[in-house]
Amino acid sequence: MAPNKNTRRKPAIIVTQSDHERLSRLAEAHADRNPDVSEELLAELDRARVVQDGKIDTDVVRMGSTLRFTSDLGEDRTVTLVFPGEADIAAGKISILTPIGAALIGLSAGQSIDWTARDGRVHRLTVETVQVPAESQAASAAPAELRPAS
Repeated sequence: MAPNKNTRRKPAIIVTQSDHERLSRLAEAHADRNPDVSEELLAELDRARVVQDGKIDTDVVRMGSTLRFTSDLGEDRTVTLVFPGEADIAAGKISILTPIGAALIGLSAGQSIDWTARDGRVHRLTVETVQVPAESQAASAAPAELRPAS
């Protein structure tokens, strides 16, 4: 019989093929500097369903997505999920290489997940809304002959 854990089962997540490839390389490159978050991100990527870039729903958190989430701490925040070099907490840009960033990738609007903060405390967040990344909006608005082949 499986051990009884007080943690809830993680929700199903979806990641685009290009995000999966880039994030896998990023996590592996940061394994020595930031092993805990790197391992958490790799674990999330391992359990994700990987889809072609053009085949992901608009309400799924991916790199560059702006989303609103609520938390068990009463927070209601709007953030953008970015690569480490673009992170700016004051501007609401959350790095994928943070515990909350790794927890957000692949979630859909309405899904909740437990994540462990750097201080070891477990928190629960719920994704309320997701906006498509700007480059995805431009690609989907382009005439079919100008869109990248999928």
